[in-house]
Amino acid sequence: MASSPPLQRLLHTLKPHRRLVWLAASCSVLNKLFDLAPPVLIGLAVDVVVRQDNAWLAAFGVVTVPGQLGVLAVLSFLIWSAESLFEYLYALLWRNLAQRVQHELRLEAYDHLQRLELGFFEASSSGRLLAILNDDINQLERFLDHGANELLQLITTVLAVGGAMLWLSPTVAGVSFLPIPVILWGSLHFQRRLQPRYREVRERAGDLASRLANNLGGMLTIKSYAAEPWELERLRADSEAYRISNRRAIRLSAAFIPLIRFAILFAFLAILVIGGLQAWRGAIAVGTYSFLVFITQRLLWPLTSLGRTLDDYQRAMASSQRVLDLLDTPIAIPSGSRPLPLSQVQGAIHFEAVDFAYPGRAPLLQGFNLEIPGGSTVGIVGATGSGKSTIVKLLLRLYELQGGTIRLDGQPVDQLQLADLRRAIGLVSQEVFLFHGTVAENIAYGSFEAPRGAIERAAQLAEASRFIEALPQGYDTVVGERGQRLSGGQRQRIALARAILKNPPVLILDEATAAVDNETEAAIQRSLDLITAERTTLVIAHRLSTVRHADRIVVLEQGRIVESGSHEQLITSGGAYVNLWRVQAGLRADEALQL
Repeated sequence: MASSPPLQRLLHTLKPHRRLVWLAASCSVLNKLFDLAPPVLIGLAVDVVVRQDNAWLAAFGVVTVPGQLGVLAVLSFLIWSAESLFEYLYALLWRNLAQRVQHELRLEAYDHLQRLELGFFEASSSGRLLAILNDDINQLERFLDHGANELLQLITTVLAVGGAMLWLSPTVAGVSFLPIPVILWGSLHFQRRLQPRYREVRERAGDLASRLANNLGGMLTIKSYAAEPWELERLRADSEAYRISNRRAIRLSAAFIPLIRFAILFAFLAILVIGGLQAWRGAIAVGTYSFLVFITQRLLWPLTSLGRTLDDYQRAMASSQRVLDLLDTPIAIPSGSRPLPLSQVQGAIHFEAVDFAYPGRAPLLQGFNLEIPGGSTVGIVGATGSGKSTIVKLLLRLYELQGGTIRLDGQPVDQLQLADLRRAIGLVSQEVFLFHGTVAENIAYGSFEAPRGAIERAAQLAEASRFIEALPQGYDTVVGERGQRLSGGQRQRIALARAILKNPPVLILDEATAAVDNETEAAIQRSLDLITAERTTLVIAHRLSTVRHADRIVVLEQGRIVESGSHEQLITSGGAYVNLWRVQAGLRADEALQL
């Protein structure tokens, strides 16, 4: 399916809505049939005025001219009413279908996106993904809302009008059909040339969205380095590239309708003259000639909209390609099938001969072994890039192993249901992410049904209750996007409260105190003394004071364990840990001397 044309793939996604598609299509066809009836009525009216008692309607028993005109008036009312009714119905049905498909496709795409591995997001631009989830799906919605109906009505017009003209006057019909091959050839030619241009437009739109999302997220850095002019120029370049690609597509699409109009004009003039001569000679009735003149316009002029319809179609197909390609992205880390009841988790973790390398980089872990007893507190220290955070990501299955096994309570984590595995692990990282919402909502994230009392108790254990209660609306204070209204230490303590409320059997603190002040570190340390009891805790830290009281400390260098033991044991061993300890103690001593 991934290699199929975009239209075929789109139709495949519409299969669950077959009934709604058929209803909408039927209403579009019926609306167009009733819309084509007025030229017939005009022809009949001319026939009544010219032929009077011998008019076509007289064959049905209505002999007088007033009676025939009365019948035409009633028919006109019914036809106009039916046309209006089906126009309302097709608009309602197509728009409901477009909204439903848009809604379901966006949810499906987002759900699939959430299942992709962390490496996918690190290699992809968030702005580009936002453009797919928003702009591209909206473009598809616009085509289903208008373009599909216009295409159906155009086909109905050609078939209905063409059939009627062939029946009434094959000669006039033949002349009318002359421009149609030219129009179709031109449409297909323009379509082939427009397709790559609109694909380029969508790519440039993704680049522009990526630039905007990136700059809005980095506004503090932009301002602090006075880089506003530089970023404005970079945005100008991306916007100009988008404008130029759009201009190239517009230049081609705008030329379509004027060229088609000339083809239609010559056909219409020929019909006007040939049909008029036939009526003058008596070969066809005057009413028939009137009908043919009006119906020819209804046949040919709508073809000028083919350019706009194809334009919308190409935009929609370019967007559909991007959305469906996202849905076709394979899930590299599938969930296991074995359930993991939370109440039965003891928290024993075992890394067995684990091999791992980030894409395009040298191997980081090779034959890595680490055993963590359930209920123990283990500190993991080492220089930047030694693999500390990687261990956590592998345990959470954010990346897939290249070799070896990680076990939780003796069970390989890749065999466990992914949601159960991650529910059993609470993570507090250095880069705290708070959602736009209240303090209480952020603490309760992941524990959405937690009562207010439990939220407040978690905040107290995290030593966050004092500053929360001092906020303008307390727990109901909105923290802003990414928690920008709070300090780094406040965000860290809210993240810790979130993990406490989750109450996981395994707690991981990944550099949780690296970016906070000494007071916040002391507060977090006091909280840890309370919450690490009877649960497995991994503490990854640069600050050795954070892991000093751990049951065991593991020292990493370039993905290898070079030392392991308690703080006292490592201090007396005189190895790498001692060097780290001396450096940090010396820094604190220097600061104390300066004060």
